[in-house]
Amino acid sequence: MSVSFSSAGYRMRWAGKISLTLSLLRVVLLSSPLMTGHAEALPEELRGLTHPPRGFQLDPSRYESPLVQEDGGRTDSVAAWMKQRQKLRQQWMQLMGPWPELLEHSPLRMEAARRIGQHFEQRVQLQASSGQWIDGWLLLPVGEGPFASVLVVFYDPETSIGKRPDKPGRDFGLQLVQQGIATLNIGTPGGDAWNPDKGEVRAQPLSYYAYVAANAWLAMAQHSKLNPEQIGVAGHSYGGKWALFAAALWDRFAAVAVSDPGIVFDETRPNVNYWEPWYLGWDPETTRPARGIPSDQNPRTGAYRLMREQNRDLHTLHALIAPRPFLVLGGSEDPVDRWHALHHTVEVNRLMGQQERVFFSQRPGHAPTAQSNDQLLKFFKYFLQ
Repeated sequence: MSVSFSSAGYRMRWAGKISLTLSLLRVVLLSSPLMTGHAEALPEELRGLTHPPRGFQLDPSRYESPLVQEDGGRTDSVAAWMKQRQKLRQQWMQLMGPWPELLEHSPLRMEAARRIGQHFEQRVQLQASSGQWIDGWLLLPVGEGPFASVLVVFYDPETSIGKRPDKPGRDFGLQLVQQGIATLNIGTPGGDAWNPDKGEVRAQPLSYYAYVAANAWLAMAQHSKLNPEQIGVAGHSYGGKWALFAAALWDRFAAVAVSDPGIVFDETRPNVNYWEPWYLGWDPETTRPARGIPSDQNPRTGAYRLMREQNRDLHTLHALIAPRPFLVLGGSEDPVDRWHALHHTVEVNRLMGQQERVFFSQRPGHAPTAQSNDQLLKFFKYFLQ
């Protein structure tokens, strides 16, 4: 069965540019339901994920608190944190390169939808940047909507909607729509994650991916069947890095779940490879001799080199997500000691009067499991629906 969901079904909900600071203040101070909590308790699958396991020795000193200001003072109010947050975001953006203008009036291009059971599947195109369109899939539950939705990012969108049986457990988009949550599923612009097509954008690839995600949010917010206040973002591994940077740099995402991306810099683990040119190591003047962990013979390059020279780590990026819900589904690349970094985002949430906003689970391997996927589903159902 085919149904036509054309661009005529769009309505504009995004009214003009809102500064990042004012946007987040609106979320916090106008008592959004996402921020004021739920009448029901956390799902059983999420209980116990908001604090380190018993016996774990937390050491906050491993990472300097994002609440510490440049003069050594400590941020002690929401208003002061908003200023500190803006400085932190500006520092990240300066290191990674500027974004072009966002595409505020570029709805999805959509083909005819096909009903599959209790959802519709629809091929779409998203304008990623000026003059650049990428293919994706929109999955919509049967019903009137507007629906809560999640942007799912990965190497290719087909994996996320269950069309790649050789990639089991990574079908986040399909599993979410089966729970009544719509999904927009997109992949690497240009199709090559090791040499992404950034168009005319001169930022680091991970910042460019965040920019693409922001444009995806804008397109989703214009869709008549999607609720713009209930759009999350999720990804596994490479997609987890993408989702992490997207949620931190674009504050309109209501919640974020990342699956074993490597949430801090870690040069003891080859797969936590932020140093590579397809993440943060892009350098227009210098090419690394080879892939792999940096060394004297194979030095750091690009923004990653500057970040390490400044002792900057990703925990200050995590902090930009607060007070929005943040789930880390840790595996082989994100073991339990990542709590040393996540603790600081818990502290930022506490300053903002929020609890149970940071969740961290562990599994032995890198691949998603039935349990970790169930945690992801319960997380978005609880915070978005």
